[in-house]
Amino acid sequence: MNLPVFLAKRIYNGPALSRQVSRPAVIISMIGIVIGLAVMIIAVSVITGFKNEIKDKVTGFAAHLQVTDVNAVMGNETAPVVYNDTLKALLAKSQQVTHVQRYSQKAGMMKTADSFQGVMVKGLGPDYQTDFLRQHIIQGELIQFCDTASSNTVLISKVLADKLQLKVGDKVDTYFFDESIRARKLLVAAIYETHFSAYDGTYVFTDLYMVNRLNHWDDDEASGVEMTINDYAKLETVTYEVGSLLNDYTDRNGTAYCALNVEQQNPAVFSWLEVLDVNIWVILVLMIGIAGFTMIAGLLIIIIERTQMIGVLKSLGANNTTIRHLFLWLSVFLIGRGMLWGNIVGLTFYFVQRYTGLLTLDPATYYMDKVPVSLSIPVWLLLNIGTLLISVLMLVGPSYIVARIHPANSMRYE
Repeated sequence: MNLPVFLAKRIYNGPALSRQVSRPAVIISMIGIVIGLAVMIIAVSVITGFKNEIKDKVTGFAAHLQVTDVNAVMGNETAPVVYNDTLKALLAKSQQVTHVQRYSQKAGMMKTADSFQGVMVKGLGPDYQTDFLRQHIIQGELIQFCDTASSNTVLISKVLADKLQLKVGDKVDTYFFDESIRARKLLVAAIYETHFSAYDGTYVFTDLYMVNRLNHWDDDEASGVEMTINDYAKLETVTYEVGSLLNDYTDRNGTAYCALNVEQQNPAVFSWLEVLDVNIWVILVLMIGIAGFTMIAGLLIIIIERTQMIGVLKSLGANNTTIRHLFLWLSVFLIGRGMLWGNIVGLTFYFVQRYTGLLTLDPATYYMDKVPVSLSIPVWLLLNIGTLLISVLMLVGPSYIVARIHPANSMRYE
């Protein structure tokens, strides 16, 4: 063990830090570290959890990537996509695509004796991944979606159920408008709730077969194809890859296709989520600044109080670098203690909120009913390592004050 580390440990473990002046300074410095790291852990976990929750809900409704008719990207009523073996083979060339599923949709209106509501009816087939819908069902049971027959059942949101005063087992008249008005009496099989008003207030789900019949489409046609990919970080790359595969492809109807990812379809939502990244960096800078400056104040007080010790060490042959390293190592020990308590506070909040949902939110404003948290081990490690490194680097400059202390004057210092 070298001399600076040895002396720093002796001071850290000894009575020197219990002196009348240095003890309050050390306590305040460590409190700054505790608050700074705890707030960073809490802020990062909450903002990351919020972003992941919103992203999961948007992709739950629309998957990661969609292939649709190029001329009807902005419309609700799309020309059909022919999902045949040729298109399947093209999409299979992308190694990142893990699942492909069809969907068809049709705008309509649900009407009861007292109210009516415009809806987008989305037809799903047996190939559709229903984990997201199943997770958010609050009443009833998820129907078995079919592409060969219609069950005349529907899955609606709690928002629509409340507006139309419907419950599981009720039948609701649904009207569709083309050249003529067509009506279907649909049975409410289940009610879901995601708290995401942009979708909850609009989408209802039923069989692919019924929507295709309403659109006058063949069995192998659909409004589009949704795809799930392996790595969300490669979303833009996969979108370009799939789009390139479809560039020269047209189906039997002469329809050209395009690929759009979920971020391109919902630019406002994802632009809003990007703003949250700025909030994270602002919080990190402020908290590290608070922690660093409180440690600077504490270190200066300790150096001034240990002036006599510095003079003795210099008279015994210690150079300025050795003494500076001594106080930097002492700061590392103090920062480490503060970080320990900061982790205890921050991680306690994280686990309590994750497993109990103690803090709640207004779903109408925040699209969820409780504060979401998400924290990965790599991010947690980066927060700790970054806090330690930046705090120590901020102390390098103030540590040069030991060079101004001369042995002859310091030994008479009281």
